[in-house]
Amino acid sequence: MAMELTWHGHSTWHVTVGDTDLLIDPFFDNPKTDLDPSDIETPDYVLLTHGHADHIAHAGEFSEATLVATPELVSYCEEEFGFEDAVGGMGMNLGGTVECGDAFVTMVRADHTNGIMTENDTSGGMPAGFVISDTNPTQVADEESTTFYHAGDTSLMSEMRDVIGPYLEPDGAAVPIGDHFTMGPWQAAVAIDWLDVDHAFPQHYDTFPPIEQDTDDFEDEVQATGSDAEVHALAADEPFTLES
Repeated sequence: MAMELTWHGHSTWHVTVGDTDLLIDPFFDNPKTDLDPSDIETPDYVLLTHGHADHIAHAGEFSEATLVATPELVSYCEEEFGFEDAVGGMGMNLGGTVECGDAFVTMVRADHTNGIMTENDTSGGMPAGFVISDTNPTQVADEESTTFYHAGDTSLMSEMRDVIGPYLEPDGAAVPIGDHFTMGPWQAAVAIDWLDVDHAFPQHYDTFPPIEQDTDDFEDEVQATGSDAEVHALAADEPFTLES
């Protein structure tokens, strides 16, 4: 099944699988998008990788959706933003897979921090990435499935090579390239090589001065690894069709 991906700048993605719409890390105060949160129809699900402000800033605009996040982050969003519905009633955690309409969402590790900087410095639990597929992942390879990996804010980690790539088999991966707070271009390129994806999407760059990047550098680094992945530095708000 083809999957429609739309990048709204920074780490904000709209993913459509069949009749199911998922919005990841809604943050529209970035220089790539021309949209406001009010321009986006409420999705079926809101997925939050972690609790930093540049990933949850506009989550409250979509509080009628079902929330997919760690239990700690679900609790915070229920109190702060008025979410009343979370997947499983309490959120999910690393390693789990949940069925979200026509999509299957697997929560995987991200090596990052996850404190929510409030007066009481709330913990958001562990940071995460999401692997979204149109089939339930198993150890048996399914060449017909289409799978997208949103790496969240992460450094390079061997789990990409040892688990996510060979067993969850993403066709495309969105990886942060901004450096400073996450991977930079060369580490992100190694991640793409380890994941063995066909399509690479840079994210989490150019939003603030410390993470300004030239996406050509990322493409050069991907080629230097020997990977055959095609790099797509997407224009914000324009859909891309991902197929297996």
